[in-house]
Parts: sequence; C-alpha cells; structure tokens
Amino acid sequence: MKFTCDKAALCEAVNSVSPAVSAKSTLVALECILLSVKGTVLTVVGYNTELGITKTVDLSAAEEGDVILNARLFSEIINKMPAGPLRLSVDDKLLTVITGGSAQFTIVGMSAEEYPEIPKIDPEHSFALENATLRSMISETLFAVSQDTAFPALTGTLFEGKDGVLYLVSVDGKRLALRKEAVGAIENFKFIVPGKTLSEFMKLSARFTSDKEDGSLPVSIGVGSRHILFSCCGFTMISRLLEGDFIDYSVAIPGKGTTTAVVSTRAFMDSISRASIIISEKVKNPIRANFDSDTGIIQVSCETSLGKIDDQIPADLKGNSLRIGFNDRYMIDALKASGEDQVLLELGSTLSPIKIMPLEGDSFTFLVMPMRLKDDR
Repeated sequence: MKFTCDKAALCEAVNSVSPAVSAKSTLVALECILLSVKGTVLTVVGYNTELGITKTVDLSAAEEGDVILNARLFSEIINKMPAGPLRLSVDDKLLTVITGGSAQFTIVGMSAEEYPEIPKIDPEHSFALENATLRSMISETLFAVSQDTAFPALTGTLFEGKDGVLYLVSVDGKRLALRKEAVGAIENFKFIVPGKTLSEFMKLSARFTSDKEDGSLPVSIGVGSRHILFSCCGFTMISRLLEGDFIDYSVAIPGKGTTTAVVSTRAFMDSISRASIIISEKVKNPIRANFDSDTGIIQVSCETSLGKIDDQIPADLKGNSLRIGFNDRYMIDALKASGEDQVLLELGSTLSPIKIMPLEGDSFTFLVMPMRLKDDR
C-alpha cells in the first residue's frame, strides 16, 4: 500500500476516528486504526465494538492495500510531522514508512485481517436531518441522560418519529428533557441511542463544514435492528442501540399548571448561581424559590451550614403564589439548554415537577423534579 496525503487532511481523519479506539483492550487490534486504500480513496477507521467512526479522504494517486497501526503512536507521529504532503508506504512484512519533509518514521503494522469487522446495517428506517437542527435537538436533551447503569435504557436518548415529527427525550428520574421538530415525511419509529454516542456525535459533527451559512448540511441517518448509522461529509459513525423499554414520557409531563411565570433566563440562572455558592457536595440543601404573584417577584433563597442568601428577580407572574424547592444544578442545566432569552415556568404544587417551556410554541419541554423543603407537609 502506498499513498500521499496532505498532513492536515490525514490528521483530521485520524483525530476524528480516535474517539472510537479503545485505550486499552485485551484485543490489541482495538487499540489500532485501520487504514485502507481502494482506488484513490483512503478510508480511516476506529472501532471499539460499540462505536465505530470512519472518514474517507480522496487521494490523487495511490496503491491499494490496508494495514492497522497503533492509534496513539500513529496519531502522535503525523501530528508532529512538518506541514505539507505525507507519504506512507507498507511493504509485505507490514513495515510502515511515514515520510514528511526531512523526517521519516518506520513502524510495524498489523494485518487488517485481525481488525474486527464493523457491522453492516440493513436500514429499517432512513431519514435525513439538517446538521444544525440535529445538533440543537441533541444538545437540548443530552444533559438529562441518566448515568445510572442499573437502568440501561435511560442511559440513552429516545428517538421517536411520529406523524412527521421527530421527538428526542432524555430522562434520569430527577429531570426530563423533550425536544421536538417537524421534519416532514418520516416513518413512525422508536429507538434509543446511547448518551456516549451522542456526545461523540456532537464533537464529530462540529467538524462538518458547509458553504451554506444557514448550517443546512444534511446528516443521513440509517437505523437497523441493533445499530444506528450517521453519515455526512465523508464521515460515518455507527453505534449499537440500547435495548429495553423507555418510560412512557407523556404520562410524566403534567398538564397546565396553576402558577405561571415568564422570567429572564439569564437573570434566573445568575440568581441560582449566586445561591449555589453555599451549596457543596456535602451540603446539598435545595434552592428555595417563592413565586409571589402579588408582587411579581421570585424570591430566591438558600440556607446551609456555610451561610445564608436571599435574592429576588422580577417576573411576569400569574395564578397562585407558590413556594418550591429544587436542585440548583438541575435547574441551571435546563435553563442553559433552552437557549432562550426568556422562558415560561409552569408550576402545579410544591411537590409537582417544574415545567420549563418556550414563550411560543412547544419545541421543548423540560421538567425539574422538586426537592422537599423542611417545612413542607
């Protein structure tokens, strides 16, 4: 195998697939990157049996073949090579020579036959979504994915297609995030994508570039019985799906609350952030918020062994006055994910979930479960 490739293009390909390479494995090949040349296309692959990332690079001329190389070593070599073209050749004994400028490395490769085969998907469902839209939907739900492996299905995000609308839902038992978008004609489906996969997709998709300023570059998505495949700009990412039943999220979302508040997202976040100064890992007291409809003020307070704080922010309050407690980090995560200057808060009672929505429409719904206050009955 022989090929010449610009250093920047090869570095981008190798760095992009590296997150799917195992740091340590009993199977040495999983600590490697697969390089394969067919025709004038170089394919770079990282795969750890759960997640696989592939990047193709067009070459002007090449000699076909394949090899697997230690990912850490190969990445360090090419990243530290001089700028410009890099030449790579592999002989019959898999000795791999990498040349760039005046520098030349010779390392030992392994046979591509030792590399595990990436699953091939026979899609049961296929659709495309603009990269900007998909990134927005994932970022607004990923924060609520559960870290509790005792409930595997909740360590991922539910993708549900229903009547031309795509729903993404994450739940961790203490909060819920729902994001929906009308995406045209799609089939009805339901599957769960691991949170780790979506985190890696967010990093990878940031590399997608487009001449279109509106970020409308399409990402193709194919879903099989056990795997999902994302494709865009020569990149592909394949991941296993999570098994098990997701909760019936529609039941968890309460109806219209008896108290509503339109509040500045930044002002509310800043107030909660100030109150959280006296909260620590050892001292996890709730933030107390008193929604006073008579004064149009949300009084924010907290008291721990470290101290006490009282603060207040204005809001457009309607309905009953209400006092409620909540976890500071959970509320800030939800407010930050909204991406809105103002949000609508709906509350039903002291022990009902706090619902966070946009002022217009219903593109997202976030729930934050309340924390019981000492004087609650």
